[in-house]
Amino acid sequence: MAIISAFAVYFVIWWLTLFAVLPIGLRTQAEDQSVTPGTVASAPSRFRGGRIFLLTTLVSALIYGAWIAGEAVFGFSMKDLPVIIPAIK
Repeated sequence: MAIISAFAVYFVIWWLTLFAVLPIGLRTQAEDQSVTPGTVASAPSRFRGGRIFLLTTLVSALIYGAWIAGEAVFGFSMKDLPVIIPAIK
């Protein structure tokens, strides 16, 4: 796999993992009963960006490692993914 393709696959995995990790451990202002004026009650009471980005990076690295292992051991590649737009003949 070319380096640009590898980076693109990792970036997509990282981005999807970010949205899966964001709600983990989230405490809203309503749950803490300390709503800051001018914000919605469902806003996070404490934003832990560093923890979220670190966890996202670790989980996506594991998923990407599984992708690479599948490529090396089982022969999976980018060509095995379904083609959305067929080639024009």
